[in-house]
Amino acid sequence: MKQQSLGAGKPIAPDRAGRYPLWNRRCEAKTMTGAPKFEIRLARTEAEREASQRLRYDVFVRELGASADSADHDSGLERDAFDPFFDHLLLFDNARAHDPVVGVYRVLRSDQRSRVGRFYSEAEFDLGPLLASDRRLLELGRSCVHRDYRGGPAMYHLWQGLANYVSEHEIEVLFGVASFHGTDPASIAAPLSHLYHNHLAPENLRPRSKSYQTMNFMPAEQVDRAETIKAVPALIKAYLRLGGVVGDGAFIDHDFNTIDVCLVMDTAKLSDRHRKIYAGDKASA
Repeated sequence: MKQQSLGAGKPIAPDRAGRYPLWNRRCEAKTMTGAPKFEIRLARTEAEREASQRLRYDVFVRELGASADSADHDSGLERDAFDPFFDHLLLFDNARAHDPVVGVYRVLRSDQRSRVGRFYSEAEFDLGPLLASDRRLLELGRSCVHRDYRGGPAMYHLWQGLANYVSEHEIEVLFGVASFHGTDPASIAAPLSHLYHNHLAPENLRPRSKSYQTMNFMPAEQVDRAETIKAVPALIKAYLRLGGVVGDGAFIDHDFNTIDVCLVMDTAKLSDRHRKIYAGDKASA
């Protein structure tokens, strides 16, 4: 997706004691041969940000076939003009000798939005209801995990770091674009219909696709829920379990070879069990 040229962003700085914020924490695995040594924190340097862009390139471009016009294909970096303005939450495996960044979240708070002029997802969705809510917002994006770390504890550590960030900044509503692979909406008619009938956001927090692609392909009673859920990407299912809801209409992103929906999560509506899951409590999950 093409973006306008933007200036340099403000670097992340430690406090007067030389410490970074509370959510820069270590999450080390049990000591055993070959066990990962996880650390979750924000990127502090341009080199660390480039490491996250390298992982994004591997996942979004090489694995999922995104064209990503703004990417640096020669260097293998998936990046855009928004990157300098976002905070980059990184999961490191310090047991890896090379490329220790194994998980990424790119986040932008509503109080940072003025530096950019808009949220990234405003290119696809009308966020008017969210912006008018006067609540503290956090946009999530570019979330990915290295292929060797999927299905294990890596995502729990990422979520734990994200939960700490949310707490630190008193975030009230999280939102962002989540994607189905491919660009043919008819091929995912049942999953889109399921989201529309069962997980539509309340009107006061409901984004709407700017290039409107209906999600209402079939009546609710015709959707086989058990089969449909299997076709929903894991990350979307995870947010639905936490009480996440979706905006009205999908957006077809040909550059990234995806069909996008806008997910919204109101932290005030999380139950105690959901909060434990979101904070990385494996037993609750």
